[in-house]
Amino acid sequence: MAAPATTPWLAELPFSPAAERNRQPILDTLQTLLPATGRALEIASGTGQHVAWFARHLAGWQWQPSDLTDDLFPAIAARVAAAGLVNVQAPLRIDVRETTWLPDGTPPFDLICCANMLHIAPWACCGGLMRGAARHLAAAGRLVTYGPYLEDGVPTSDGNRRFDASLRAENADWGIRRLGDVEAEANDA
Repeated sequence: MAAPATTPWLAELPFSPAAERNRQPILDTLQTLLPATGRALEIASGTGQHVAWFARHLAGWQWQPSDLTDDLFPAIAARVAAAGLVNVQAPLRIDVRETTWLPDGTPPFDLICCANMLHIAPWACCGGLMRGAARHLAAAGRLVTYGPYLEDGVPTSDGNRRFDASLRAENADWGIRRLGDVEAEANDA
């Protein structure tokens, strides 16, 4: 789906309706957690909608977008350029399952943000994300994830049950993750 038309060429960029819907609620949470300045690494930047939105509204932060492949790097760069952002670096290719994400000497990040990845990636990506966050976060840094989770004692909506079934039908390695399992991976790392 193409982006809503703000300028003609932006309308041609890859567009995620989910990223558009959840960017403000994620930003609202980030604004309650974060100081005025810092360094952030976004994992699974996709279309770049989140990083452009966050960088615009958290202007004291330096942002490093990334993704598994470079397929959407032109869309990220275009969104950043269109917004006139100077606090976003060129995107990097990061596979969270790899031991080394960044070159030696890369300063630690105050935030690692990962939205809408864990349910559309193999389970090994969860452990990889947690181990990489442990390596690349500053001592007081935060890892923030966003996406649907199954929680013990919390009824799952019919919509999330259908969504989980559709994910698993598309790829047996995908699916909505149990929050307790994600937390266990974080604790292990």
